[in-house]
Amino acid sequence: MKTKPVEVAESYLNSFIKGDPDFIASHVDENFENIHTSALGEPCSGRSKYRENLTGFLQKFEGINYELKEAISQGEKVFTSYVMKAKVDGSPIEIEGAFQFLISDGLIKLRIDYFDSLTFLKQIGHPIGLEGN
Repeated sequence: MKTKPVEVAESYLNSFIKGDPDFIASHVDENFENIHTSALGEPCSGRSKYRENLTGFLQKFEGINYELKEAISQGEKVFTSYVMKAKVDGSPIEIEGAFQFLISDGLIKLRIDYFDSLTFLKQIGHPIGLEGN
């Protein structure tokens, strides 16, 4: 039985709990496009580059977990809203965001990540995020 795109998206989000970059990267296509709308995100192209970036990301975001709030799918397109929870430099963070996916043949071809960088900066106590407080 063929895996539905929404099931691939849910599996991908759940894969972060293991903290295994190889397992996470196994969800994406060889020509994967990782796009970020936030200035703090690191876009990249290709599974190997994404896998390489995951090591540092998982170290920085200790115990990362994406809590799925909602998933909507239409054909190969899947939109998910999430709450990302982790510890960054000892500070707990909880960031709401959304992913837009293009999934075919059981692999993620495209991921666009939308999240609020300012909320993140405030939660880690960064001076830019604390202006005006």
